[in-house]
Amino acid sequence: MISFECDYNNGAHPKVLQHLVDTNSEISLTYGFDRWSEQAREKIRAACCCPDAGVYFLQGGTQANAVVIDSLLRSYEGVVCAETAHINVHEAGAVEAAGHRVIALESVDGKLRADVLERYMQVYLHDESREHVAQPGMVYITFPTEMGTLYTAAEIEAIYNVCLGHGMPLFVDGARLGYGLAASADVTLPWLARHCDAFYIGGTKCGALCGEAVVFTGHHVPTPRGFFSNVKRHGALSAKGRLAGVQFDALFTTDPDSGLLLYTELSRHAIAMAEKLKGILRKAGFAFYIDSPTNQQFVIIPNSLVARLKKEVDFTIWQPHGKDSMLCRFVTSWATTDEDLRILADILLRR
Repeated sequence: MISFECDYNNGAHPKVLQHLVDTNSEISLTYGFDRWSEQAREKIRAACCCPDAGVYFLQGGTQANAVVIDSLLRSYEGVVCAETAHINVHEAGAVEAAGHRVIALESVDGKLRADVLERYMQVYLHDESREHVAQPGMVYITFPTEMGTLYTAAEIEAIYNVCLGHGMPLFVDGARLGYGLAASADVTLPWLARHCDAFYIGGTKCGALCGEAVVFTGHHVPTPRGFFSNVKRHGALSAKGRLAGVQFDALFTTDPDSGLLLYTELSRHAIAMAEKLKGILRKAGFAFYIDSPTNQQFVIIPNSLVARLKKEVDFTIWQPHGKDSMLCRFVTSWATTDEDLRILADILLRR
């Protein structure tokens, strides 16, 4: 059985594991105050060209989303997002559990549009009963989106300008940030750090066993007061904080031969594999639901074939597509190999 089901069903990259092994016998401070976490923070600040950024390590994406959103909002405020956003669809009400409404707006190809956001804000501001509703307090987008699409730099900048105009922070979910950056023509890590107030760098889906690096850029909105305490309040504070810190220390180390961060190398590999995957799926005659430049590919597969493919290939059935087909997702990762793709091609050839 080969798997294209997701990008976090492998362990960790050998260099990440080796760094954990090499540091395993050393005693350190706890709760993320160890030297490797501090090194990782400095490396991330340098990579973002944001020397004063606040950097915190959490274990998973839902944790990061729930804690950051709760920390940036007042108790009566909600978070605005695209209707397809992860916090609105696949996080089991984690944001609402903290008392904040998720305000979902229409999206195009998984993306929130600046004009839709501005129109919503104008309706809200001119509603004489607005004090009776959850007040929009921040905006959340994902990069790349849940549909594998990418915001352009101009689209993010337009959204950020709306946020600045209404005094709302912009938070970017970066669970797959590395893959988005590797596929983007105009968004870089330093650029993103200048055009949002908070984001996180996903390690879980890009070569780490687990871990997300939350970054508060500090340009217009400071790191929320008591953020460390709020992490603990949410049950998200790891006593062995070094577990994430050591991994990000490895991921943000520059390879002397390539001159690239390990994080960048792994991300580019996944995108290269995704391009090959697209060719295989296209040659098999599958129609693409959406044009995705990232590591998530959505194709339409006849119902009669889905069950047979599932016996040999692990992929995700997303939703029905018409009466006779299913929308299915195939995902590459830092660990995808040419052999995986060759086997898939052979299976599709003899289907």
